Order: sequence, then structure tokens, then C-alpha cells
Amino acid sequence: MTAPTIGRLRVDGATLHHEVRGSGPLLLLIPGGTGGAASFDGVADDLAGDYTVASYDPRGLSRSPLDDPEAPQSVARHAEDALRLLELLSPHAPARVAGCSSGAIVALHLLTARPERIERVVAHEPPVVEVLPDAAEHRALLARVRDTFEREGLMPAAAVFAAGLRRRPGADPVPASPAVSAAPADAPAVTELPPQARARVERTVADMPYFLGRIVPSFMAYTPDVERLEALSDRLVLAAGTDSRGELPYRPAAFLAEGFGTELVHFPGGHTGLSTHPAEFGELLRKVLSA
Repeated sequence: MTAPTIGRLRVDGATLHHEVRGSGPLLLLIPGGTGGAASFDGVADDLAGDYTVASYDPRGLSRSPLDDPEAPQSVARHAEDALRLLELLSPHAPARVAGCSSGAIVALHLLTARPERIERVVAHEPPVVEVLPDAAEHRALLARVRDTFEREGLMPAAAVFAAGLRRRPGADPVPASPAVSAAPADAPAVTELPPQARARVERTVADMPYFLGRIVPSFMAYTPDVERLEALSDRLVLAAGTDSRGELPYRPAAFLAEGFGTELVHFPGGHTGLSTHPAEFGELLRKVLSA
């Protein structure tokens, strides 16, 4: 893996850690969950053959500290951060953007807010559940996650959230507090991992309370400007995982693609196909970015 050039960008209320590889037109990769810039390590080098590839840790996560740890979070504020990176790294030309999960929500907002700065967006499973006909059911899920977090703590709440994401329409409701699955007996301990991998795991675990308590409630309550997205759909690629058909994060992308009359592009793997199938994911990403 090629060592990236590391940068620190001051933005309103935070300092963003970002990593840059390659040369050519800018491709900004917006991570989802708690993965940060490292979630794109498996694809960034290959993409850097065609693009200046930039990835980053979103504000409040990993190596991008907030000035005020209690500051409220919003999709619009995170999209402004992405815009600042575009202005820094590609001030005179529009860029390509790819986002996964919560990062895909940011990418959608960036497209609608500043379309003149965007050439093409790939949004992989953005969980914009407010566009779905059964949005009220998913608001109830978020309420269960919040209540479980407050009563029982992080891991039970994470289990409720994960079960809700996997649930398919018509399945039984997610129980209020399911048991947390134990790790497999042969799973390597964090201390047995190589230093770089160990550091990434430790950052991911440390970021979970912030992500589940602050990012998830705000981002999954966000409603995109669907009419504006439809008007810009010629530069929007809605994508989902082959293995996550029918699961909650899959459904908004499928719903929007059907409404816009555009193709839903299926990437290998499920919601985390970027991590489980990096070579195939990166190859398809390159194709759809240049289509």
C-alpha cells in the first residue's frame, strides 16, 4: 500500500485529517460508519492510478477532533466539510465523489447543495430512510436504539441497531434488547493484530458511542431534496450491495433509483462490501465513475 500524503484542514468547529494519493482529477471518498479514511485503504491505491484520491476522517471521528465534543452534528455541516476539501484540493474543477452509508448521505446533500462543484456522485446504500413509505417504522427503530443506549449502554444499543438494519420488510419487529453475539472463539485478539490494523480497530471501537449516539440519530432523520436529486440524476449513481437486497440500508437507494427511472448499480458484497470485497468493489467503482 502506498503511503498517502497526510493533511490537516481547519474547518468550522473541527480539524479534519485527510489523506491524498495519486494524480489526476479529484476523487473524494466519504466514509461511512466509524471507518474513517482507513476504510478506503483497500481501493485507494488502485484508484490513484486514475485520480487524485482524497479520503478523510469525518469531524468528531478518529483523527478529526471537534473543538466542542458536545457540538450538535448535521448532514449539512458534514457536507460543508466535504466542500472545503473540494475547494482545497480541486479549486478550479468539479470533482467526483463517492460515499458509503452515512458518507453517501453527505454525498447526496453535497450534490444538491453545490452541484456546480460535482461532476459525478456514487452513493452506496445511503440510509435516507425518511424517503421510504414506512419511514415511521424506522423512526421507531431509532427511538429503540436511543432508549436502549440510555438504559443499557453501547453494546446492547448497537445490537438493536444492527438487527434493525438487517431486518427485511415483513419480518418480526426488532426486540427491545437482543442479546449481543459473542465474537467467534478463533477471532484474533486486538493485541494480536499488526500495529496499523490494531490502531484502526481501536479507533473504530472508541468512535462507536459518538457514531451511535450523535451521527445515527441526526443522519437517519435527514430528508434529502428528492426533486432536486431527480433533476441532477444524470450525474448520480445510486448503488447497493448484491448481498443486502431488501435490508434497510439497501431500500432507499432502490426506492430512489426506481423513482428516478435510473439503474440501481449492484456492488459486490453487502452493506460493507467495500471492506469484504475491496478489489471487486474498487474495480466497479472505477467503471461507474468514468461512465
